[in-house]
Amino acid sequence: MFRSFVRATGWFPAARFNQILTITLLSGAVLDAIRNIFGLLLPALIPSWRFFKAVQPSPRIEWRFPDQNLNKDAQWQPFRPRPSHLSWATILRRLFWNPDWNDALYMDTCAERLTAHPTDQLQQEILARLFSDLPPKSHATALQFRLKFIDRADGLLQDHVTFISDIHPIPGNTT
Repeated sequence: MFRSFVRATGWFPAARFNQILTITLLSGAVLDAIRNIFGLLLPALIPSWRFFKAVQPSPRIEWRFPDQNLNKDAQWQPFRPRPSHLSWATILRRLFWNPDWNDALYMDTCAERLTAHPTDQLQQEILARLFSDLPPKSHATALQFRLKFIDRADGLLQDHVTFISDIHPIPGNTT
């Protein structure tokens, strides 16, 4: 009678130990899987900076509208200037979705390559983005850009202009 009670209810110390052991092993496998996932995910979220040999100057792209007299003193304006302040919500959103920053990194890469080995293709890439970001209703007919690198030397920021493009006509704004 005792054996039938044990088998019917499943109450037996060895059987309970077996269930606990199975759950523990299962949770151990789950914990190992979670550890493996975090082991793969953390280097993507917190990258290592060891692949940089040195800190290089930071490229900036500036543009201007030369007037009809080709005035060389026209004001240079920064292309997509970085914001001076970001809210916590914006920082958190940009952690997961930030296509503008990806495009800015691509433009920095184009600027660095254009300085090292100038090609028409790189100039056209930069010009295409400059043309797409022009202020609306601008009456200018031409555009010029330059590449400026910012470097820190002896604790001071120094600007070095490394490339000045030719004057390019703006498509659709010929008068």
